[in-house]
Amino acid sequence: MKKSISSGLNTFACATIAVVCAVLAGPHGAAVAAEPIRIGSVVSATGPAAYLGDPELKTLQLYIERLNAEGGVLGRRLELVHYDDGSEANKAGSFAKRLIESDKVDLIIGGTTTGSSLAMIPLVEQAGMPFISMAAGVSIVEPVKKWVFKVAPTDRMAAEKVFTDMKRLGLLRIGLLSETSGFGQSGSTETQAVAPRFGITIVANETYAPRDTDVTAQLTKIKSAPGIQAVFVFGAGQGPAVATRNYQQLAIALPLYQSHGVASAEYIKLSGAAADGVKLPAAALVVAGQLAADDPQKAVVTAYEKTYRERYKASVSSFGGHGYDALMIAVAALKKAGGSDKNKVRDAIEETTGYIGTAGRVDMTPADHMGLNLTAFRLLDVKNGQWRLLR
Repeated sequence: MKKSISSGLNTFACATIAVVCAVLAGPHGAAVAAEPIRIGSVVSATGPAAYLGDPELKTLQLYIERLNAEGGVLGRRLELVHYDDGSEANKAGSFAKRLIESDKVDLIIGGTTTGSSLAMIPLVEQAGMPFISMAAGVSIVEPVKKWVFKVAPTDRMAAEKVFTDMKRLGLLRIGLLSETSGFGQSGSTETQAVAPRFGITIVANETYAPRDTDVTAQLTKIKSAPGIQAVFVFGAGQGPAVATRNYQQLAIALPLYQSHGVASAEYIKLSGAAADGVKLPAAALVVAGQLAADDPQKAVVTAYEKTYRERYKASVSSFGGHGYDALMIAVAALKKAGGSDKNKVRDAIEETTGYIGTAGRVDMTPADHMGLNLTAFRLLDVKNGQWRLLR
């Protein structure tokens, strides 16, 4: 028996040594032997915000796979640890806690929605965890929080882009319909704050819940407001499509604007013919093929669109682009930091300058943890079921 055990141990030891030697001798030995860099993520892959979160998750999976095929980052594999909050912000906090305490991730990309991101922020701040949000709410980065960054243009910027066009057309008395989610509430607040600067008066102000299947009552009130000239819907996910269909059913003959929360082909699909004529601010990615040849974003967005379409046989959205930008900024920071030390990675993210991504040019500073300006938005409308860039 003793001999048998000894023989077994010797065999095991030899096999182990052989494996170690093979790893050390192999051309990619360091990448195999080193601990992976663990990237945590919380996305809304299901629920009302799924058409935002699903392309975000698919983008992270696709590009992490590609990076690993090229040798990883600093000779280390990237490992994605992700959770689906089901479009319920109250679940995001518990998942962030799990990523930090149990999964021991090195940084977190996530928060498809503003509500989910806000639920995660206290935990990442307390833990000292680099966090890049993919959501739009300005409250994510204002006031500046040491460990928190974001890649999506803000709701304030969306309101400014829409109001610039409304003012140009003399549409100064408008109705506002906003979602009761974190994104919608923040968008409503920013819209009301920005309106006076453009000489715009909000003559009707209504809300709807993210899972509402009919908003005709709210739209009827808006339609009857004295002197109303246009309507602005601020929401994300399925709700804005419901509002668009109801708008057509009520035969409201006023210009309809949406926020950047609908910058996906899925919105057009859900809205049907009712989407035609709708205007909104969106990232260049949505109209990649319509950009001028000398547009600074042309190469980036067309390459992303090609890669995503080839893999998933689906249209791109600005939301998948947020996943791409967050990951690329994180990877650049890891390289600059020379590893996954959280303090060094945080500092490197904050020093991001001149990054040309799907959302625009990013120039972060200690006072600006987003780094985008109003040029990140292009004004689009829907024509015959397709996005059209308005020049």
